[in-house]
Amino acid sequence: MKITYSKHLEQRLSLRGIDYNLPKRVFLESHDKYIDLENGHFIAVMQVELYNKPREVMTAYVAEEDIARLLTIHPLKMGQKENRIKSGRWRRLE
Repeated sequence: MKITYSKHLEQRLSLRGIDYNLPKRVFLESHDKYIDLENGHFIAVMQVELYNKPREVMTAYVAEEDIARLLTIHPLKMGQKENRIKSGRWRRLE
């Protein structure tokens, strides 16, 4: 599968001082994947070392045929993932 980065994602990486390869790593290695029913994007979540401490990070993406376009990345706040699941916004992918 070919993986591309959106301009927005590249800007976020620079702004937040996040390693360029982290979104790809989260996308490829995450076992925690959802669909965001509010916007239709797929979400990959993974615990990583970020800013010198363990953090859950989400990468939003769209996938069509053999291309995945990674859209954005950000660290999740405490309880943010659970709240989105509980509210029904994020639904786990099997």
